[in-house]
Amino acid sequence: MIRTSELVQLHPSDIVEKLEEMDEQARLLAFLRLGKELKAEVFSYMGPGMQQSMVQELGSTQVAELLENMAPDDRTEILENFPDTFIKETVNLLSAKEKDIALTLLGYPEQCVARLMTPYYVQAKKDWTVRRTLEHIKRYGRKAETLNFVYVVDERQRLVSDLRIGKLLLGNDDQTLESMMDQGAIALRTTMSREDAIDYFDKYDRAALPVITEDEVLVGIVTVDDILDEIEKRDTEDFLKFGGVETMELSYTETSIWELFKKRAPWLVILLLGEMFTATVMSHYEHAIAQAVVLALFVPLIISSGGNTGSQAATLIVRAMALKELDTRDWWYVIRKEFITGILLGLILGTIGFLRIYIWQGLSLFDFGQYYLHVGAAVGFSLLGVVIWGTLMGSVVPLILKRFRLDPATSSAPFVATLVDITGLILYFSVAMMFLSGRML
Repeated sequence: MIRTSELVQLHPSDIVEKLEEMDEQARLLAFLRLGKELKAEVFSYMGPGMQQSMVQELGSTQVAELLENMAPDDRTEILENFPDTFIKETVNLLSAKEKDIALTLLGYPEQCVARLMTPYYVQAKKDWTVRRTLEHIKRYGRKAETLNFVYVVDERQRLVSDLRIGKLLLGNDDQTLESMMDQGAIALRTTMSREDAIDYFDKYDRAALPVITEDEVLVGIVTVDDILDEIEKRDTEDFLKFGGVETMELSYTETSIWELFKKRAPWLVILLLGEMFTATVMSHYEHAIAQAVVLALFVPLIISSGGNTGSQAATLIVRAMALKELDTRDWWYVIRKEFITGILLGLILGTIGFLRIYIWQGLSLFDFGQYYLHVGAAVGFSLLGVVIWGTLMGSVVPLILKRFRLDPATSSAPFVATLVDITGLILYFSVAMMFLSGRML
């Protein structure tokens, strides 16, 4: 097999002849070892059949395994600096499965926008006339994903601008596209995350956006249909996480009972272990409960109120962060706002808790003992405290997770509720000890 150092000394057309003499895998590896500029030149000298064979071989699992088993430095040397035209041809010729393999090898992460792009769009040169462009659309436009825009490129396939089809239809036949351009095109980068792509579509309100490489070569477009699918996936994933369920690849009706069990069990086990601390807290105050059994009656009231307010706050903050209304830099604003909100909510619930005991005692519906006012005060102030605490926890936990680059949706309602349950009990019994010490305790 001819060495790379010998190949690079040859003219690109001669290199193609040498490659034709090799078997498919050896040919691909020899080609991949060429430099970026030389790759582009050699690829342009190949015939259509050899080009198609080359990119299809790149998308095969055998080549993927071969490259994966290479030393990292050798693999990097092979895959870095791919010519953009080669990437474009890869997207055009490969099946969806092969495309994923090829883009992985080319260094595009699974969640990048390059995985969503389609090669079916209308492209025109900037020196073309309106007449020639419309003829081109009539000839090749049937395969295009959308005809809303014509993407204008220069002689090196770099994106220059995009023109609405309506503007073309109203232009003069002999007018060049370059003379009609008024601004550069808004484009997505191949390495951009899907989350950022969603923001672009939302910001610019477009039905499709072009995708360019770091060298600004146009390699595809992403349509709003694909973005809507991504939004649905993202929202579904966040919704499941917020409910304490792992992400499901299939719909509920397509997911087996065993899969549902596996997705739901981990969080339930974690939450159960967390709730066990509730029993630990209760056992710590066993003596107080034995002396004032009435305190146990309000344990569900206290922990549910704290958990509910915490879940509410977490829901609001996670949603605001998803809509880009809040960021981790707004932590002090969030704390101040939620603290005041927690006081107001706590005062309402605390007052209701106190009145419940006061009225029930007055109507002889239940006997809370001679210190019923102190019991009412203990419950009322406990509700105030636990609601404030739950509100703060529900709002701060998502911000903390975001700060450490974790998904804020992981601060699910069950998680926050469990956290507030444990700390709420400690607060409740501490307040009860303060009001009832020397009386019932």
